[in-house]
Amino acid sequence: MSPANAAEAIESHGLSAFGDLAYPPDFKYFRYVDSNAPKGGRFSQIGPNELYNQNFLTFDSLNSYILKGDAAQGMELTFATLLARAGDEPDAMYAFAAAKVRRSADGLTYQFFIRPEAKFHDGTQLTAHDVAFSLNTLKAKGHPLISQSLRDMLGAKAGDSTVVNVTFAPKRARDLPLFVAGLPIFSRVYYSTQPFDQSTLDIPLGSGAYEVGRFDAGRYIEYERVKDWWGADLPVARGQNNFDIVRFEYYRDRDVGFEGFTAQDYLFREEFTSRTWATRYDFPAIKDGRVKRDTIPDDTPSGAQGWFINTRRPKFAGVRLREALNNAFDFEWTNKTIMYGCYERTVSFFQNSDMMAVGKPNAAELALLEPFRGRLPEAVFGEAYIPPVNDGSGNDRTMLRNAAELLQAAGCVIKGGKRVLPDGEPITIEFLLDEPTFEPHHMALIKNLATLGIDAAIRLVDPVQYRARLDAFDFDITVDRFGFSSTPGDSLRSYFSSPAAALKGSNNLAGIADPVVDALIDTAIAADSRPALITACRALDRVVRAGHYWIPQWYKPSHWIAYWDVFGRPPAQPRYFRGIPDTWWYDRVEAAKTQQKR
Repeated sequence: MSPANAAEAIESHGLSAFGDLAYPPDFKYFRYVDSNAPKGGRFSQIGPNELYNQNFLTFDSLNSYILKGDAAQGMELTFATLLARAGDEPDAMYAFAAAKVRRSADGLTYQFFIRPEAKFHDGTQLTAHDVAFSLNTLKAKGHPLISQSLRDMLGAKAGDSTVVNVTFAPKRARDLPLFVAGLPIFSRVYYSTQPFDQSTLDIPLGSGAYEVGRFDAGRYIEYERVKDWWGADLPVARGQNNFDIVRFEYYRDRDVGFEGFTAQDYLFREEFTSRTWATRYDFPAIKDGRVKRDTIPDDTPSGAQGWFINTRRPKFAGVRLREALNNAFDFEWTNKTIMYGCYERTVSFFQNSDMMAVGKPNAAELALLEPFRGRLPEAVFGEAYIPPVNDGSGNDRTMLRNAAELLQAAGCVIKGGKRVLPDGEPITIEFLLDEPTFEPHHMALIKNLATLGIDAAIRLVDPVQYRARLDAFDFDITVDRFGFSSTPGDSLRSYFSSPAAALKGSNNLAGIADPVVDALIDTAIAADSRPALITACRALDRVVRAGHYWIPQWYKPSHWIAYWDVFGRPPAQPRYFRGIPDTWWYDRVEAAKTQQKR
């Protein structure tokens, strides 16, 4: 940091995208935890989230931060980060391995001051040299989602063992320092004898609240709480990390996984299958109170779930054809018949948030869109695209007629009873899946496509092959779900930008490569206030929705949870994340009562 910048530097106990922090420097713990929560007991679940190369259905690696392999869920529990997220603020982070952060007036240099008490699990000191090594290694060899996000991080350098300097390029993404502060810290000494970029089942040296315990690759993995962990009394950790054991179970089949829960093979379940939620929670342990059910609100952006159309394949290049595929999906029939009316229709990539485009663009949105008017479909300047509402019959002739007209306009005519592309090649579609639960949801769409003269089928592959095919964009159409934070920034590039469309392993499954989209992403990333960010995201939403890159499916603004009655939890739930198992604890009194009911 230059002398001029040092003189004007801003020192703080945390960071946020727009500089606002709800907690003061002397806060003791987050409001949504019980600071006196007891330690002990076990928590077990089927993991609800994937991070980088993690897999819902199996694992063969303990390296979560590279492209190779299928990593175990939960490995992030074993690593400390510079700062830690607050669950009741949109994006704020507070001191964790770094006791404080100092940023230059121009926002291009950040200094993180490492706590002297921070240690790895073998007792060795965690230093600024480890932080610099970790950040530079992740930029050079990390998973593409990490390395691309770090492209505007010029480098990290340790001034001594206590201070690491991170420098950024001008016009870097607004949230890049937050991303850097949330990355894992690796041991430089450990990786001096171990290759970082290899898939492995060797247990890496961590510094977090948990360390890897017992595991059986592809079946389960346990994380053991570090009893004398250096960070246990920090404000960002107090009242959290309460279980002695956190265990992730793996099942290849959802129905088998549900039976495992009823047999108490694991203790907590978030339910993602409406049929199961509506019809199967009547087993004896529910009736006698040993298992509890609850619905908790989800105030985060629900994001996008749908069938993503791989526009890298020439047959999907035409926007009219992609829109016709939208018209062939009868959500109303699917929701009523297969999903017990439990869901609402997804229409936006920013569903369930104020970043979702609604109606016609306002003046601020128009100011961003007008410079591109000649390069955008006129529909962008009208009502935001909403998928058509079907009559719920499963065979809405009006919608199918509209789809046929769109195909005809695209030059896709019927020849010999089959729909063909303008070059005469028959249109065929393969839906790629890695587990059978979604098959019924496809069948009504496949039937309607057949009515239009399009042959479609499902290809079910094993989880490892599925991951490899997604990373290589080797599919026609596949199902995915993703959501953005309440303050999206550089992550927008991974899902929508032209560079991401060509980057193996990126989240841009549809292959969106549009200079207008790229420009709007840059505007969103550069927004200097939350209102400006909302406006930019709404404009981006309009353009991407008008491109018909997906067939949107459904969402619900809540979590369905069920659990064996052995847990305690705080009265308040953090607004911006589930808080489970982070803030829960094992309640020995309730566990004893549950045992007595057996």
